[in-house]
Amino acid sequence: MTDTKFDYYAQKKHAHDHGDHDHAADAHAAIEEPREGPPSEFEIMSRAMQELLEAKGVITAEQVRARMEQFEEDLPYRGSRVVARAWVDPDFKQRLLADGKAACTEFGIDLEADRLIAVENTPEVHNVIVCTLCSCYPRSLLGMPPTWYKSRNYRSRVVFEPRAVLREFGTVLPDNVTVRVHDSNADMRYVVIPMRPAGTEGWDEEKLAELLTRDTLVGVTTPGVAR
Repeated sequence: MTDTKFDYYAQKKHAHDHGDHDHAADAHAAIEEPREGPPSEFEIMSRAMQELLEAKGVITAEQVRARMEQFEEDLPYRGSRVVARAWVDPDFKQRLLADGKAACTEFGIDLEADRLIAVENTPEVHNVIVCTLCSCYPRSLLGMPPTWYKSRNYRSRVVFEPRAVLREFGTVLPDNVTVRVHDSNADMRYVVIPMRPAGTEGWDEEKLAELLTRDTLVGVTTPGVAR
């Protein structure tokens, strides 16, 4: 049995606080739990700005609610379509790996961050995404980040014990596979290109996209073919 390999890619402009190392008795429930403690500085600023805009009559609470619902309905499927294209079009995959943001413009997607870095899973390497500071996430590609992604539990543990966290999502990797944890920040986002499942030869992009979920594109799960 080989030793577990772990590479931490701390590509960021600002320092990140990894927080406390939190072990819960029910590990999977701990991943899903809401963020502990009072609202973060970013949440307070976001809410204050929304209330100010509402008070000035620029927006209404109903408009915010409707926009959030539309955001959740439309955006989570964008990433699946992009990666499905990469699975069937080697030239597009190379463009996505070279410059993720530019490649996404081919789908009419204007990303909020300066850079999108696509990282490809292989039989030797498995990639997983986190933002250890807050919840930086490619919203224009994947929709709103899930609660577990924003939790301090996930943000701290996935850096130090990524295999344990992945197991809680049902992802068990061979010992010889290197786990690379990529840290997002305000200027840079990541998306995972999972390995295409065996048995999908000849599938079109639409059918392939159905295999891809938000969690597979963050790297906590892998796509499979229903039997």
